[in-house]
Amino acid sequence: MAAAFTLQHVMADSFDLVVIGAGSGGVAASRRAAAHGAKVAIVESSRVGGTCVIRGCVPKKLLMYAAAYGDAFREAAGYGWSVGRPHFEMGRWATAKAAETQRLEHIYRQLLAGSKVTLIEGRARIDGPGRVRVGDQLLQAKHILVATGGTPVRDSIPGIDSCPTSDDLLDLQALPAKAAIIGSGFIALEFASMLQRLGVQVSLFYRARLPLRGFDEDLRTRVAAALQAAGVELHPGAAPRAVQRAGSDWLLILDDERMLEFPFVLNATGRRPNTAGLGLESLGIELDAAGAVPVDARLQTTAPGVYAIGDVTNQWNLTPVAIAEGRALADSLFGPQPRQVDLSLVTAAVFTLPPVGTLGPTEADALAAGHQLKVFEADFRPMRQAFIDGHERCYMKLLVDAATDRVLAVHMIGADAPEIVQSLAVALSAGATKAHFDRTIAVHPTAAEEFVLMREPSRTVGQGVATR
Repeated sequence: MAAAFTLQHVMADSFDLVVIGAGSGGVAASRRAAAHGAKVAIVESSRVGGTCVIRGCVPKKLLMYAAAYGDAFREAAGYGWSVGRPHFEMGRWATAKAAETQRLEHIYRQLLAGSKVTLIEGRARIDGPGRVRVGDQLLQAKHILVATGGTPVRDSIPGIDSCPTSDDLLDLQALPAKAAIIGSGFIALEFASMLQRLGVQVSLFYRARLPLRGFDEDLRTRVAAALQAAGVELHPGAAPRAVQRAGSDWLLILDDERMLEFPFVLNATGRRPNTAGLGLESLGIELDAAGAVPVDARLQTTAPGVYAIGDVTNQWNLTPVAIAEGRALADSLFGPQPRQVDLSLVTAAVFTLPPVGTLGPTEADALAAGHQLKVFEADFRPMRQAFIDGHERCYMKLLVDAATDRVLAVHMIGADAPEIVQSLAVALSAGATKAHFDRTIAVHPTAAEEFVLMREPSRTVGQGVATR
């Protein structure tokens, strides 16, 4: 019996594809590969579904829906409703969230089983060419796909490793009376917007002049204004130089030596590729300066037969990109014809309240690329807000190439911005021009109609021209 047991554990299970990481991208790749007839295994050390489903996009947006009711209750009186004083219970939401993510994880497991993908639970480590070890189990693979996503940065500031991240916040059973958030990216702004509406007094600390680095300047300015209008205290140019524990609280130590105490501090200083302990060095794969796995246009690493997709490559850290890359790779490896993902136009959303939707280059990037631009803008108070004398505004922006009339970019902050920009993404992907927008009949009354009603540019810029 002992000899048989040893033999069983040294023999390798052979697969056409071994995927490391059962997040959205890894699951999409493994299922598509299996649909092409490949024998596939997927390895996961945590919960099936990955960051997006379990502790990212999905639960975050569920919290956004909860926070939006805070605005709705306040606005209801202006529409003739009489409501009692609302009260949010984080524990009730967290219980419902846990049930929902468990339901989604079960669905993901069913999808893998239905696709005849072998799920192996444990921590994977690459053990040389074509070899992946999971505990005592050895997997032999013709192809290996790294789809391990990202993980919160915990060493950006001395002492910040003691602070909770968004992973921890989504599991809270009660909310603090006040909180500091360190950072100014997607995660920082979304949780600042939500927590403020859920009754937490939020202070946002960040290094730059404006939040959302890399976004269009006009969006950045208006996001900051919207956060302030909601009551969030902004501290630009004031990223703490250190964090210390003070009993059950935290102390933020600023550059001017001020020390500010908070019962809760959210570390939202970014995420980094989740590559630690994968054994990539056994294949000679060198990570880039950000700790990401470098890949070419075919998603191939520097090691033959090893590929990477999604956040672990640190290119477009968005779930739909990882899914598209995973499916394209599976088609290329096992389908009738290789294909690549076109990342020239990728829509992004920031689920603040109001939310942001953006597609295409910023105005600064388009000018740097040599375009002469016609910039069309609309900035208004939506009908829903005007009726109750509310303060929330909507801003829309089109960047049009002056030489070709092609619409290069759509930027928006306002109610339903992600939904609206997602629909317009189809038009831009098809090469829509401003003339196409102009001859489209509007749906009235909607906010989205403003995108087809902008007739005169607010300015023309680029190539030595700057007019308003």
